[in-house]
Amino acid sequence: MPVFFVCAGLLGLLAVALTIKVGLMRGAKKINLGDGDDPELRAAVRAHGNLMEFAPLTLLIIYMASDFHGFRVTAALSVALLLSRVLHAGGMLGMIPKGRFVGTIGTCLTLATASIMLAIDGLGLKQY
Repeated sequence: MPVFFVCAGLLGLLAVALTIKVGLMRGAKKINLGDGDDPELRAAVRAHGNLMEFAPLTLLIIYMASDFHGFRVTAALSVALLLSRVLHAGGMLGMIPKGRFVGTIGTCLTLATASIMLAIDGLGLKQY
């Protein structure tokens, strides 16, 4: 489980870094609200927004599934999510070629895998 917590912490730091990036861009471009039709700012806002849309849900599902699966599965899903989100953000910001595509696929596969595992696990639970 330590790998899960390290990855969750690093995802939190990625959220902070993307928040700062958006704030600095807003200041430099003097765009207080929205994206001002600026493609670079729009990409930075969406990189941050996309992380905030997918990371919390996926982390929650991985955490819940960890009750039913061993350390290796939890660690593998956590690392896959972290790498996918870093690739996606780097791709959105133009720093990693094809990072957005690879990161999106990795995030969706991680979320789908963890969700399917959790749903199957839930079917085996008994109500008391």
